[in-house]
Amino acid sequence: MEYRTLADEILRRVGGKDNVNSVVHCATRLRFKLKDTRKADAAGLKENPGVIMVVESGGQFQVVIGNHVGAVYDALVKGSALSESGDDDTGDTGSLFARAIDVISGIFTPFIGIMAASGILKGFLALALACGWMVPESGTYKVWFAASDAMFYFFPLVIGYTAGKKFGGNPFVTMMIGGAMVHPLMIAAFNAQQPGAQGEHFFGIPLVFINYASSVIPVILAAWASSWLEKRAMKILPGALRNFITPLICLMVIVPLTFLVIGPVATWASQQLANGYQFVYHVSPMVAGAFMGALWQVCVIFGLHWGLVPLMINNFSVLGHDTMLPLLLPAVMGQVGAVAGVMLRTKDARTKALAGSAISAGIFGITEPAVYGITLPHRRPFIFGCIGGALGAAILGYFQTTAYSFGFASIFTFTQIIPPAGFNNTVTAAIAGTLVAILFAALATYFFGMKEEAVAPAVSEKAKAEAIQAPRGKTLIASPMSGSCIALEAVKDPTFASGLLGKGVAIVPVSGRVVSPVDGTVVSLFKTHHAIGIESESGAEILIHVGIDTVKLDGKFFTPHVAVDAVVKQGDLLLEFDLQGITDAGYDLTTPVIVTNSDDYLDVIPAGVGQDAREQTPLLTLLR
Repeated sequence: MEYRTLADEILRRVGGKDNVNSVVHCATRLRFKLKDTRKADAAGLKENPGVIMVVESGGQFQVVIGNHVGAVYDALVKGSALSESGDDDTGDTGSLFARAIDVISGIFTPFIGIMAASGILKGFLALALACGWMVPESGTYKVWFAASDAMFYFFPLVIGYTAGKKFGGNPFVTMMIGGAMVHPLMIAAFNAQQPGAQGEHFFGIPLVFINYASSVIPVILAAWASSWLEKRAMKILPGALRNFITPLICLMVIVPLTFLVIGPVATWASQQLANGYQFVYHVSPMVAGAFMGALWQVCVIFGLHWGLVPLMINNFSVLGHDTMLPLLLPAVMGQVGAVAGVMLRTKDARTKALAGSAISAGIFGITEPAVYGITLPHRRPFIFGCIGGALGAAILGYFQTTAYSFGFASIFTFTQIIPPAGFNNTVTAAIAGTLVAILFAALATYFFGMKEEAVAPAVSEKAKAEAIQAPRGKTLIASPMSGSCIALEAVKDPTFASGLLGKGVAIVPVSGRVVSPVDGTVVSLFKTHHAIGIESESGAEILIHVGIDTVKLDGKFFTPHVAVDAVVKQGDLLLEFDLQGITDAGYDLTTPVIVTNSDDYLDVIPAGVGQDAREQTPLLTLLR
C-alpha cells in the first residue's frame, strides 16, 4: 500500500496518466516519456521522502527511487493501467543523441537485471573452476552454465522482443525473427559451410550464414525494419486480414532480408565498432581507465551510461571479453569510499543513516543513493569519489584487466574478471585499483570533503538556552494534538527514529483530532489521509504522521477536513481519526511530528518530552 501511495503521488506530479507516453524502470529509476515535460512538477517530486532525485536526460523524465523501484513500478502500472510501451516514438523530440539514448535504454532496461544475474553466475562458475571446486565435465557445472549462458546465447530472441515493443511493432513477430537467426538449422548451416565452396542461395541470391548467437546489433536493426514494414502493412490491409497477414508479410520479408543484407552489414559494423574500441583502448589503457573512472558517475547522473552498455555487450559478442566493464568498478567503489568518509566525519544522525544504506547499495553496484543522497549534495565528496575512481581505473587499465561476462560493476565483478586459465595479475590489479579508489575517496572526503558547518559539534545547552531567549532567533511550533510526548528516537519505526526524515518529537494521542500547529498552507495530504504536511508562513515544513504503518488502513478510520493548498490558521481542524478503531485494528498510534527541512535550522528542540502535551501549546522550538 505504501508503494501504491508513492506511485500515485509520482503519477500526479508528472502530470497525470494523460501526460505519460510510456514508462519503464531500470535498477533504481522510473523512466518516463512525457508528452509535455512542462506539466511535470520536478521540485515537488524531489521533496517527497520516497524520491531520491529527479533527472531529465536522454529524452526521459527520470525519477530515482532506489532498490525498491520495481515494487513502485508495479504499483504504478496496476493503479493507472499504464504500460511500458505506447509512445512508439510519437514525435522526434530532443536531439538525435537523446533519442538514441532513449531507444537503447528502452531496449535493454527490461532485462538488465536478469542479464546482470547471468553474468554474476558466470563469474561464480569461473571462480569455482579456478579454485578447483568444480570441473567442466560435471553435471552441476553444465546445468548452471546453461542457466548462466542461456540469456546471452539467445540474445536475438530477447532483444527481438524488447526492440519490437520499443519500435512500436508486434514484439512476438520481432522475437520470432530473432529466433530464426539462432535456429538450429541456421547454426548447422553456418558450421557446415566450407571456405571457397559454393554456398546456398535464396531464390538465386547467395546466402552468407553467420552465427548470430549472442549478437546485438543485427536483431535491433531487423526489429526496426519489421516494425516499419508492419505499420505500413496495417494501414493497407483490411481489418479482417491484418492480424495474420501482417505477421506473415513481416516474417516472409524481414527474415530473408536479415540473412541477405541486414545481418551481414550489421555484423560487419559490430566488428568495426569492437575493433575501433580496441584501437582506442590500446593507444593508452591507463588514460582510458582514468577517463572512464572519472566520468562514469557523471554519465550515470544524466542516464547517459546507457550509450555505453551496447558497446560493452558488443565487445562480449564479438571479442568474447570486455575491458570497459572492469574500469567501472573503481568508479563505483570511489563513491562508496566517499560516502564512508562522510559517514565517519559527519555528526548528523540523519546523514549517518543515509550513508549506511548508500554504502550497502553501492557495493552491489547501485550508486544513485550514494550520489544523489550524499556525495553530490556535498559536492566535494562526489569530486573525490570521481578522482579516486580515475586513479583506481588507471591501475586496472595499465594491467589491462578484462571481464569475461557482463554485469553491473559491483563486488561481484571480481569473479567476472577471472580468466578461463585461472587467477593472474590482472585480478590482483583489480583488487589493488579498487582499494586505491575507496581509500583515496574516503580519506580525502574525511579530511577535506566536508565544509566546517557540516561537521560542527552539536550546539551546547547554554547556547540553546541563549538562543531560546533571543526572540529573533527562534520559531515556535505548537502541538497538533493532545497526548504524551516521547522522544523521536523511541518511535518503533527506524525511518522516523533515525531522524532520516527530519528532527522532531512524537505524541501518543489521547483524542482523535489533529489541528494545525502553525499558520500556513497544506502542501501534502496522503491519499490514505494518515499523514499531512504543512508549510508555515516562516518556511518551516512540518509532517504529522498519525500512527505507525497506518498507511495499510487505506484511509479507514481517517476523516480529512482540509485539502491540499488550503490556507490554515493555528488551531484549525485538519483531520479526525477513530482512535479506538485504529487501536483495535492492531496499529500503534504514536504520531511523529517532524520538521522535514531541519537542515535549514541550527537545531530543532522538543519541549516536554516525557510529559503531556495539549493542543496549541508549544511543542518544538526551531533555532536559526
